[in-house]
Amino acid sequence: MKPKNLKLIARTEEDLRVVSAHLQDSIVNVSDIASLKKNKILLIQLNRFMWEDVEKGVFRKNKRIRTILKFENVISVLSKNINQSKKDKFLDFLAIETNVMPDNNYEMKIIFAGDSIIKILSEVIEVTLDDQGNAWDTKNKPKHKAI
Repeated sequence: MKPKNLKLIARTEEDLRVVSAHLQDSIVNVSDIASLKKNKILLIQLNRFMWEDVEKGVFRKNKRIRTILKFENVISVLSKNINQSKKDKFLDFLAIETNVMPDNNYEMKIIFAGDSIIKILSEVIEVTLDDQGNAWDTKNKPKHKAI
């Protein structure tokens, strides 16, 4: 059975939590992050672990798929602990956090392992997650330590 490619659109903080959950344990290469300032867009290509079938209890191999995460209406993008000259470095996605600012813009923080963060200031929440191509098998299923 061929897994279906996801396409999610987030326009609210709740929508963004759903996108964040689907991206948990994704892997990002620093070279696959692009801020298109003139277009007010941030693009990130990730290798997403396909949790949706694991959560449904569907029996199949662990899979990853390339996905594009697109933020629109971006005012600014800042990063912390991400060396953009090290293009071959990988980042492990943890979550997206959102705050409404006093001027009614949105601050969205993409949190990666190792205290690496991309902070996006945006006029509105307009984020898409769009799987690309075919999934591939992966031997490793991400594991988390219980607190």
